[in-house]
Amino acid sequence: MTEKQSTTNSSSLVSVIMPCYNDGRYIMEAIQSVKDQSWKEIELIVIDDGSDEEETIQALTKIEFPRMQILHTDHIGPAAARNKGIEAAMGEYIFPLDADDLINPEYIGRAVQVLNENPNTGIVYCHADLFGEQSGKWDLPDYDFKTELLDNHIFVTAMFRRADWETVGGFCEELKAGMEDYDFWLSLLGLGREVHQFQETYFHYRIKRVSRTTHFQDNYQDVQDTYVQLYYRHKDLFQKHMDDYCLALRWNLIDQLMQNRQRAVQIEQLQAEIQELKSKETQPTPSQSSLLRRIYHKIVK
Repeated sequence: MTEKQSTTNSSSLVSVIMPCYNDGRYIMEAIQSVKDQSWKEIELIVIDDGSDEEETIQALTKIEFPRMQILHTDHIGPAAARNKGIEAAMGEYIFPLDADDLINPEYIGRAVQVLNENPNTGIVYCHADLFGEQSGKWDLPDYDFKTELLDNHIFVTAMFRRADWETVGGFCEELKAGMEDYDFWLSLLGLGREVHQFQETYFHYRIKRVSRTTHFQDNYQDVQDTYVQLYYRHKDLFQKHMDDYCLALRWNLIDQLMQNRQRAVQIEQLQAEIQELKSKETQPTPSQSSLLRRIYHKIVK
């Protein structure tokens, strides 16, 4: 590496894109996690998408960051808000972070290094955990091209190149229900970009009782319509890798069949235990009742 290349790489600017809608109670913590990054060549772009809670309005006036913009939009949604932020960004690399999530200090710097050293890598992300309404490891499989064709396993808080964002036309604003991140990753895969996943946990995803994600997952018609849209938007990619796509579908179907069989056996065992309690004309103790309920919910989940 020449001295000139080293200087260029060490000054790569990263634009952190942070949409915010009524997340005033969380946004300062999210921004602090950006301030704590070991990589300091960062600009922060907050997109306030029509927040109307006083706590958020006040929080937005108190944000301090060495290099920062605050944009205001009117309920245009996450995809369009991210696009607005990236349009205003000056960074070579883009890093979306929602206003209620957190990142570890090493994440951005390590991602920059990967993109600087690997010109064909287009997506850099990591392992993640959950906090808020749920906690623990976010149980996503390691990155695999075949399974990514089947469903999304890359969260939006990943680093990519602004130039690639421009090439594919940004995040799709037509996907109103969600999955615009998956659509974007498919677009980058369609460019032939490679994916790098760190094995460390650098991202912390907040789970809320009600969110856009939970609404999408609970609405069968939205899920069905969105995946149909995704297929036709990326038909060339799916057809180019048809064998991989079909095999991924087949393996997923087999996994579902096996899981359903295991659930059926567990339900039969649970029903047998309940019948045994009834035949003895004894009521389960409170602890037994609690255990049975937990087992039942785990089985039917």
